[in-house]
Amino acid sequence: MENKKKKNTKNKFQKKKLFPFDKKNYLYFITGLFLLFIGYIFMLQGPADSFWSRTLAPVILIVSYCIIFPIAILSKGRKEKTE
Repeated sequence: MENKKKKNTKNKFQKKKLFPFDKKNYLYFITGLFLLFIGYIFMLQGPADSFWSRTLAPVILIVSYCIIFPIAILSKGRKEKTE
């Protein structure tokens, strides 16, 4: 009887881990893509030495590449209680 319980909990755990990331990870990733898009759009605006293309766009791109994407990859979801 105990062997069946162990097999059932093992199968449940294996079925739940089909995707490597949680919903939170995908939201961070989509936010990072949105910021990349906005950063490159700002870089295209105005002359080359304007505030938008020289200051704001690189800051947005650095935040997206160096902060948001690593958070999306490295953050883990909540640990589920095992009974």
